Amino acid sequence: MKKALVFSWLIFLFSLIGYLFWYNDIIYQLPTPIPKNYKSMETGSLIVNEALNNNHSKPIFLHFFNPDCPCSRFNMKHFKSLVKEYGNRIDFRVVVLSPKSFTPESIQDKFGLQIPVLFDKSLAEACGVYSTPQAVLLDQAQHLYYRGNYNTTRYCTDEKTSFAKIALNGLLKKQNDLVFSQAALKSYGCTLPDCR
Repeated sequence: MKKALVFSWLIFLFSLIGYLFWYNDIIYQLPTPIPKNYKSMETGSLIVNEALNNNHSKPIFLHFFNPDCPCSRFNMKHFKSLVKEYGNRIDFRVVVLSPKSFTPESIQDKFGLQIPVLFDKSLAEACGVYSTPQAVLLDQAQHLYYRGNYNTTRYCTDEKTSFAKIALNGLLKKQNDLVFSQAALKSYGCTLPDCR
């Protein structure tokens, strides 16, 4: 009787864990709902924002990040690999979008990178971002080159759909005719600002 009770309890516990994993996996494969007053930004739009300033010798890559978003946390390793590969040619910045308070140092510690950290929520609206994680790539004149997802997989492991990397390579090669699929441009992840 005791063994049957323990066995039943373990089955229930593993079933619950399996259900939670399955539920979270399904939730983060669904597109993020578009906000009611959302204003899309077209490729080529000039992005004007005080936080960016106007003196750039390199293109700018904005990583929109929420420390409480599981998708943002899954994406950290991939983002760090992009900084390592392109950091000498691209100006990388992390834009923190969270209702909680963080310091630049705490965010830099999370990434293990000494890159600029911005807390300007108006950047998200200016770039047409409404979920995290999202990548925004601006050319040297601050025109929008790419706004979208990093990859189709949660852990950013599919090189064929490494959209942010494709955009980085395209901008560096001055390709102005890159076309991205809906999977690249439709937002997936956590809604802003509270990671629901």
